[in-house]
Amino acid sequence: MDRPRNTSIQSVFPDRPVGAVNQMAAMPNFLPSRKSLKGIVAGGITGGIEICITFPTEYVKTQLQLDDKKGAVKRYNGVIDCVTKTVNEKGVRGLYRGLSVLVYGSIPKSAVRFGSFEEFKKRNVGPDGTLSTSKKFLCGLGAGVCEAIFAVTPMETVKVKFIHDQTSANPKFKGFFHGVREIVKQQGIKGCYQGLTATMMKQGSNQAIRFYVVESLKELYRGDAGLDKPVPKLLTGVFGAIAGAASVFGNTPLDVVKTRMQGLEAHKYKNTLDCAVKIMKHEGPRAFYKGTVPRLGRVCLDVGITFMIYDSFMEAFNKVWPN
Repeated sequence: MDRPRNTSIQSVFPDRPVGAVNQMAAMPNFLPSRKSLKGIVAGGITGGIEICITFPTEYVKTQLQLDDKKGAVKRYNGVIDCVTKTVNEKGVRGLYRGLSVLVYGSIPKSAVRFGSFEEFKKRNVGPDGTLSTSKKFLCGLGAGVCEAIFAVTPMETVKVKFIHDQTSANPKFKGFFHGVREIVKQQGIKGCYQGLTATMMKQGSNQAIRFYVVESLKELYRGDAGLDKPVPKLLTGVFGAIAGAASVFGNTPLDVVKTRMQGLEAHKYKNTLDCAVKIMKHEGPRAFYKGTVPRLGRVCLDVGITFMIYDSFMEAFNKVWPN
């Protein structure tokens, strides 16, 4: 009869002292799992596809939030007026001004978000393969903070400056790389990280709410069948849309503050708190919900599409790339 193979860590490092090998075995594994790597790849592809579909609503939302000059004549009277004036002045392509910035940024943003969530989930999941109520929220929060630091803040800062730049009489940014070069030249690397605190708060709360809602609705649908019962992709999209709506009503004020902090007139504010105080003082509480309607439409569509595409890619990857 064959002797069983020695699969201990000592057999892998036979020349190391037993104490050192045991120390290595006891060390936590900080390397991402295969599922996390699949999440990074699937998330990146998902981000690129999703932003090309939803960008016009993001453009309109940002324009309305930047249309804030007290005492001056407002450029736009609402969502429809903003779209009409933009198309009349710059054509349909005007609604896609700044798209390149988001395409370059959405791929790493979505990759970091889903990859980090899968990693946090792997480290906190229970024996039945599900997360507790608090851990759903915390894993989503961690994913949001990670994407805010590594992708969203620099991407959003450049995007807002691009869109804000086109409202001036003589736009100075000729393209993505030219714009980034000019921002760094004039303001340094810090110029790409304006509003970091507000962005971390926004993205952290965004993803905490979204992942919590989606994971909870999936569990509710599966019932006693658990992970063995697949969730239809269309239903996943509905769950994502519900999660998106919940996140909009939960943190639009943070989104407004973040947008102001990243605009071309960010120098008016000392920091995130000062920005919030000045908005409340000069414009009132309603100003914190500017752009809610276009944002609600964009986010519901965005999150619904994102979770549908992501789950589809993960399902395909699981067939050819086992854990």
